[in-house]
Amino acid sequence: MVFTNGCFDLLHPGHIRLLEGARSLGNVLLLAINSDASVRGMKGPQRPIFSQDDRAEILAALAAVDAVTIFDEPTPQLLIAAVLPDVLVKGADWGEDAIVGGGEVEAAGGRVFSLPLQPGFSTSALVAKIRQADS
Repeated sequence: MVFTNGCFDLLHPGHIRLLEGARSLGNVLLLAINSDASVRGMKGPQRPIFSQDDRAEILAALAAVDAVTIFDEPTPQLLIAAVLPDVLVKGADWGEDAIVGGGEVEAAGGRVFSLPLQPGFSTSALVAKIRQADS
């Protein structure tokens, strides 16, 4: 089982490529998304754009994703420790030594991967571009 997580607020090609890359590392991909409150805590009061239920629905419809869960804490540390996936994946903006839950996964014999980001794709940059176009 492969596990990855994030806000996935505005789905873009960078997200799709990360999820497909994560899925290629195992037989099942469990995707954990930040709850609305968790996103607001990290990104500010104007986020998320889509509700947690809408984000979960969109992401669950992707072929690469086998299951979606929502976590309310700032990080998925407790969830990762409970699930102990075989593979833990994050984007390369997180160094392998900084990936939350990596220690638990490796201690249980699992692997941690940091997959390359896709240049030109950033949810925060997209949100800023959309807001600038509206002004």
